[in-house]
Amino acid sequence: MLRWRLQFSRGDTLKFLSHLDMMRLWERLLRRASVPLAYSQGFSPHPQLSLALPLPLGVTSDAELLDIWLTRPLPLDHLTGGLERQSPTGLVLAGVQPVPPRAPSLPSLVRAAEYRVEGEGNGVAEATDTLLVADHFPWQHRRERQVRQYDLRPLVEGLRAVPSGAGGWVLEMRLRAGPFGTGRADQVALAVGLRPRHLHRTRIFLEVP
Repeated sequence: MLRWRLQFSRGDTLKFLSHLDMMRLWERLLRRASVPLAYSQGFSPHPQLSLALPLPLGVTSDAELLDIWLTRPLPLDHLTGGLERQSPTGLVLAGVQPVPPRAPSLPSLVRAAEYRVEGEGNGVAEATDTLLVADHFPWQHRRERQVRQYDLRPLVEGLRAVPSGAGGWVLEMRLRAGPFGTGRADQVALAVGLRPRHLHRTRIFLEVP
């Protein structure tokens, strides 16, 4: 069995796809490209695909990573050519590399992600400084009828506010991601008083096995 790691970008036309819908899209895309996908064993077999870090709704990205398993060798140009011909608008393949089949799972290697958030707000620079020097930053995230309370500060590894003119700001942030917590770019933006207009993931950091 062979394993390949794909890097791809995800544009505005796909930013409101859920994680499940994105996986279904990749399954259809790989089938149409005649990629010999490997399937799991058991009562309900499914294609062996693994996405590094699910992208929140409304966020675009240049840094998505997907592992796929193949049942037989496939020339690299056939793989990339087939995917490029079948890819919908908004999805662009940026790179492919082989991965040892028994290497750790892709999600287990994720440690951080970088984002660029554009928006408007008042006091963004001061609030950014306040967050960075704080030992703790209590925060709550309301989702439908549920409210999650947590400490936002340990999830922020780096944060910089850059004025963009006419009251606008760009936040460049590196957020923790992994089994001990994952930061959300939209929540960090709101915490420093920025109303996000555009959120974009620029990089995912993996632990070297």
